[in-house]
Amino acid sequence: MIELNALVNDVALAIKVADGKSPQAVNARTKVAFQPGFGPHAEMDAVRLICETLVAVDTRYTGKLTTGVPYPEAPRQKCDLCVGSGPQWDWCIEVKMLRFLGDNGLRNDNILMHILSPYPEDRSALTDIRKLGASKLVGRKAILLYGFDHDDISLDPAIEAFERLAPMMGTLGPRATARFDDLVHPHHRRGRVFGWEIVTAR
Repeated sequence: MIELNALVNDVALAIKVADGKSPQAVNARTKVAFQPGFGPHAEMDAVRLICETLVAVDTRYTGKLTTGVPYPEAPRQKCDLCVGSGPQWDWCIEVKMLRFLGDNGLRNDNILMHILSPYPEDRSALTDIRKLGASKLVGRKAILLYGFDHDDISLDPAIEAFERLAPMMGTLGPRATARFDDLVHPHHRRGRVFGWEIVTAR
């Protein structure tokens, strides 16, 4: 089994490798292409890119990555990523993106709700602790966040706030972290991947 620290490092490497191919996301509403780079991709498109890259660069992941796995107790809800072979997975992972700036460099004012909201209808990283931790999916469970640092906006306060609020929803293991940098997008040039195992849910 791949341990969480190794998985987080591999995801950071996959972001760097995928970005090196200058992928270009498209605005879902206007159909206009964003600037090249990994950064503008929507969350699930980013997860797809990460998985494709992991399989291409590391044979340990061949046939071992499944996205959109239904929750047994609520099949319309999907777990972002499962690692291993079901129904006994190595890891069941909910993935969230922390992107403070848009493709145009303007501030995304709603992004912290995506991470820190305590309300289930907002489907935040915080409520994912309880949802995934209490689910009937079989395997170790984890939260994975990836995001982008900027000269005047650091990920650190948001990550620290998430860890402070997490005990409302469950118990997390130690934080795993890996960096990526020198990306091609002008506003999403560097960042980090964070992972926590969900030990218990409340």
